[in-house]
Amino acid sequence: MSEQPRSLLDTAFTSAVGVDYPLICGAMYPCSNPELVAAASEAGGIGILQPISLTYVHGYDFREGLRYIKSLTDKPVGMNALIEQSSQKYRKIMESWVDIAIEEGIRLFITSLGKPDWVARKAHEVGGLVYHDVTERKWAQKGADCGVDGLIGVNSEAGGHAGPLGPQELLHQVGDLGLPVMCAGGVGTPDDFVRALRMGYAGVQMGTRFIATEECTAKQAYKDAIVRSDESDIVLTERISGVPVAVIDTPSVRRMGLKAGPIARRMLRGGRTKHWMRTIFALKSLWQLKRASQETGGSLEYWGAGKSVAGIHEILPTAEVIRSFAEAAGEHQQRVIA
Repeated sequence: MSEQPRSLLDTAFTSAVGVDYPLICGAMYPCSNPELVAAASEAGGIGILQPISLTYVHGYDFREGLRYIKSLTDKPVGMNALIEQSSQKYRKIMESWVDIAIEEGIRLFITSLGKPDWVARKAHEVGGLVYHDVTERKWAQKGADCGVDGLIGVNSEAGGHAGPLGPQELLHQVGDLGLPVMCAGGVGTPDDFVRALRMGYAGVQMGTRFIATEECTAKQAYKDAIVRSDESDIVLTERISGVPVAVIDTPSVRRMGLKAGPIARRMLRGGRTKHWMRTIFALKSLWQLKRASQETGGSLEYWGAGKSVAGIHEILPTAEVIRSFAEAAGEHQQRVIA
């Protein structure tokens, strides 16, 4: 008897993490409210809590917020750890959050912007997993050297801090390291999901698609902007954090500008001045956006989003989004078998 083809939904990620579908609701500042995180997990994917969003934006004590999320679902939930060495104080706070998350049963950590060795060490002590955000080969190799269990391949179609490479090129660069790779960027439709799995990815991480859901508490204007935008409406601005950030083109963004000046660029390349300049950019951009809002009498229109907006045409329940993606993978599998 011939062996049946392996399901597209049965990947190294689903089997290791213990979820039904290889779908991550990525951590988003400020959009990762507890209800969205829980809804993604409850529907068979996995929601990733963003601790700064949970505490500073949504106002929860970290442990109590985590417990609230877990009261909404008994399925696995993950945590994002931004581990850039901006200060010793920040490092201690992040270590505390990771420790609390482990105590509360979190077993999947997604790390970004730093060296993930200490997170991997803590997670592995309790049988947990660490997936590391990467945009190119050198960061993937550093993650592998630190003992991470998988990679989040952030490509040029992603929202927020997008990478320089397309999905296929990025997978080609990092796919030989022996680690599962998740596709982050350019996935907004069920067909996009199937395409990423067929390409060889172990699953996908989505952000923009999950902002345009009923459970996300982002402003309606933000959701509407995603629904009405196309790929050409996504621009990269260096004026938010000093490095290119993918956002929806709005009057507020155009007023602020897209390019950093030559002096700022030089300082952003320096090891000692990089963090200082990023802080200046963040504070300045907030001031500029606030001023633009006051002058126009409108609201702040700084909306991070990726090129997947091209396939997002309505605001849906999170469970419906995940179900449609899973069904598309199942239908594709049936066609292959037939």
